[in-house]
Amino acid sequence: MTSALLSRSLSRPNVTFGPFRFMEALPWLVVAAAMRVLAFSVGPLAILALVFASIAVLNAFIVVAQRSIELTGGQTSLGEQDQRATLKLSLAILKPVGLLMVIAGVAVGWIGGASLAPVMMTGLDGMAFAHINALGMLWSAIVAALVLLMIIQAEHNAGEPDMIAAGREFWQRLAWLAAAIAVLTIGNLALGFVQDAVREVLMEFWRHSPMNQLLKNLIYFVFIFSFAMLRLWMTLLVLTFGLKQSYIRGD
Repeated sequence: MTSALLSRSLSRPNVTFGPFRFMEALPWLVVAAAMRVLAFSVGPLAILALVFASIAVLNAFIVVAQRSIELTGGQTSLGEQDQRATLKLSLAILKPVGLLMVIAGVAVGWIGGASLAPVMMTGLDGMAFAHINALGMLWSAIVAALVLLMIIQAEHNAGEPDMIAAGREFWQRLAWLAAAIAVLTIGNLALGFVQDAVREVLMEFWRHSPMNQLLKNLIYFVFIFSFAMLRLWMTLLVLTFGLKQSYIRGD
């Protein structure tokens, strides 16, 4: 398959937002975080809130995928899409990936891992937000690799992603993608330790600081989305680099 990663530009591409282009995914992450909060408070509507959160994470993923491909010297038409086209692509990806997560959850539960089965439903969420264990981090890295391949594949299929084609591509480039997934999982483990340490410091500050409550909330807001953006960018840069090496070396 001809990949967007194979087409390399001769100079750094011109992109919007200048030095703030990394922040373009932030609005979608804000929506995702809000939906995650609702998922814990609206009872029967929790599943619907999680669906909206997954859509928002996918939209953020697509934005960062564009920048990641460009930063590694590739060209992509993702930046030419309007919000409607991006949302349509997100929904098209969500259907097969959501089914995959359900199947994985059922499979894990069936083999005796009932307590781990819900983790398999957080594959998309974990591409930006923290996981509670290493299995979730590994699973999110695998899901992220499939989503990236589906995004690239959709560019050559009239905007329609194909999970089966992406799965074949994943298998063909397994060596480099497996290495990238391993690096990403280790990176997420390390980032998780850092995030937990920073959270402890913030909680101590929260309990004892005389600062205005609004400012405390703002600081915690920055903490949440800083790590979400960092995790999302790390995910895309590691996977894009691995995929690019696969194409370059004819894997």
